[in-house]
This record gives sequence, C-alpha cells and structure tokens, in this order.
Amino acid sequence: MITILAAGTRGDTQPYLALGVALKKAGHTVRIATFENYEPFVKSYGLEFFPIKGDVSRVASSDNMRGTMKADNPLKILLSFNKLKSLVFNLQKDFFNACMGSDAIVYHPGAPIGFFAAQDLKIPSILATPFPMTPTRDYPALIFYNAVRLGRTFNFLTHKIFEKVMWSTSSPAIKQFWKKERGHAPEDFACPFSKQNAKNLPTIISCSNYVFPRPNDWSQYVNSTGYWFLDDEVDWRPSSDLLNFIQRGTPPVYVGFGSVVDSTSADQTAKLVMNALRRAGQRGILATGWSGMSKMDNIPEEIFILDSAPHSWLFPQMAAVVHHGGAGTTAAGLRAGVPSIIIPHSNDQFAWGRRVHELGVGSKPIPRKKLTAEKLSDAIKFVLTNEVKAAANDLGGKIQSENGAETAAKIIIDCLEQKGPAFFNQGK
Repeated sequence: MITILAAGTRGDTQPYLALGVALKKAGHTVRIATFENYEPFVKSYGLEFFPIKGDVSRVASSDNMRGTMKADNPLKILLSFNKLKSLVFNLQKDFFNACMGSDAIVYHPGAPIGFFAAQDLKIPSILATPFPMTPTRDYPALIFYNAVRLGRTFNFLTHKIFEKVMWSTSSPAIKQFWKKERGHAPEDFACPFSKQNAKNLPTIISCSNYVFPRPNDWSQYVNSTGYWFLDDEVDWRPSSDLLNFIQRGTPPVYVGFGSVVDSTSADQTAKLVMNALRRAGQRGILATGWSGMSKMDNIPEEIFILDSAPHSWLFPQMAAVVHHGGAGTTAAGLRAGVPSIIIPHSNDQFAWGRRVHELGVGSKPIPRKKLTAEKLSDAIKFVLTNEVKAAANDLGGKIQSENGAETAAKIIIDCLEQKGPAFFNQGK
C-alpha cells in the first residue's frame, strides 16, 4: 500500500491522483488521503480513498483564506501563511491515520506529518511538490520570482525562507498532535523538506524541465519528472450545447479564474471579460468556478457559460486560455500547446505569469487589480500572433513527451525495492 497525502483544492489534488493512477498501473495499491468532498473524484479512478474531514470549498471561502488569496507581494504572502495555521490543526489526526498500514508515504508539502509518520513506521517517505521547491541558486523561490533579482546567493536564500515559512504553517499543529498522542514531539523534530535528499528520502517535483530546467546544484535524489497529468474523467461527457458552441465557429478563448474570484465581484468580472472578447473580436467560454461567474441574463451568442470541463479535453480546442495562474491550470494550458494569458491574483500565480511570458508562450501577466477590458483585449490579440502560437505549440509537444507521472512512479517503486539493513540510515 502506497499512501499519498494531498492538500488543497481540486486543482492541487489532481496531479496526485495522476501519480496514484500511474502507481496503480504498475501494480501497486494506492490510497489517496484528501478532503472528503473529493471522494467520488478519487474513487472514479479506482483508487482507495481516505477522508480528511472538511470541505475545501468552504475553507477557501473562509475569512482566513480570502485574506491569503489577496496577498500580492512577497511580504504579504509570507505574512499570509500565518493565517493558514488555524486551518491545519484539525487535519493532522486524519493525515496520520491515513498513513497506517502503508509501505511508503508520498506527501504534499502542505502535509509534512507524512514524513514523521513514515519515520515512525520505518517506511520510505517521498516529498512530492507541485512546483520547484528545493533550494537553488539558479532562480528565486516562486513567491519571490516576480520581485527584484539580487543574484544567485539571494536566490538560494529565498528558497530557505520559503521552506521555513511553509514548515511554520504546519509544525505547531504536528507538534501538538504528536504530544497529545505520544506525550512528546516527534524524534528529530525539524523541517523535513531538506531531509528529503537521499535514496530512501527522495523529492519528486511535478514540473516540466522545459518550463524550469533542472538546476545543476540539486542532489541526484531531487527529481523534476515532468508534470503529472490526469486524463479525462472516466464518466465525463461534454454536453451537446458545449460541443455545438465549439464546432460552430472559430476556436474560442477560454476564461476561468477557478476558486479565486470573489463572488461579490463575479458579475463585474464577467462583464469585463465579455467586453474584452468583443474588443478582440473573439468568441469565448467563461468558466464559472466556485464564484458562480456568471449568473447574468442576456449572454451574447458569442459567449458560452461553462460550469466545468476537464482542462485536458477543453484546452486543446481553444485559441488561447486566460486564467489566474494556478500551478495546475498553468501546466494544463502549456501542455495543450495554446497561448496563455495569466491574470495573477496572489501567491505563486505571479511567478507562473512571469515564467509563461519569459518562455514566449503568453502575454505579460496582468495583475487582477490592474485588469481592464482594454488590457485584456490587447493581450488576447498579442497571443494570437503566429509567433506566440508557434512557440506555445512547440512547448506543448515537448511537455507531452515527458510522461512525468510514470517517471515519478518509478522513483517511488525504486524506493520500495531498495529496502535493506542500512535503508533508514541513509537520510540521517
């Protein structure tokens, strides 16, 4: 049994399901521990489900999370992590119990209790990150990526800062839980991320080497495998209305901001987007997300309002994709081989926006606070030039060749096969 501890929204969880599917195809039993409202999603892929109590959509709409999602510079982002501490206390018991009976534990950096559970059970732990997190001098940590550049030493320092801040979000809750259960803190209780740097303690990263090339100053046990993509949902079928809309004209532009749009401004955002599409002379598909964008009447016939659809199915049929710049949505847009326009709202979204532009496959990012119909219209026109479309198509082909989930699965399986007398001394 391989247990995967996933944390976050559906988009955050999806790559871990892809990893689970790859492990299942290789003959292993896989348990996914994630929020209880994702049970049907997990089970639809034939994976065992362990519920983490809570509804992530409700958490996302909480005052603490709303404050976090407004953080738009490194200082605000770092301070916003303090607001998340109260949200993780109640998760530790469920994450720990999910690890029982496992042969290996794969954990998201938002669930570092997986490392200590693995040490306690004397089984391998694998840090699985949705973005490059291991310190390097080649580029700064993602939350600093869009800030001023101060050289290679500063780059390395930003990663160490991010490690400590990420760890501080969960460490009080883990320590409190462990003391309640065992009467003391875990052995060698310290940030585990830097310890995931040995054959029995590897790090795997769901990111393309064509997006962020693997730095030379990483250990051989830190692996950037390529993105972990989940193919179309087993039971999902597009509606006839959606199919008819796509087929009756030129490829539309997708616009969706996931869960980050404030429901109080959803209609205003929808009107801005429709105005921008009209100015650019493009048809559009507007994804509503949790915000309900948009329940408006009198929608123009050039606009289709979409509740949801798998990005793997939808994005390749689009002329371009406009979104908030979440790691998963960014990866799906790049894989589809179509240009991207990123409207960052907070956190690492600014980094993905800058990186997409640096790669020549999208426009300059437009921060949400500065978004206007004119700016969005100009960005749409820019990404639909032949140069940008060709670059996006080329990068998409390279990303599709990586088979990231299968590569990551092989690393995990190798961990299981390498057990021996000295196994648990390698990372110490």
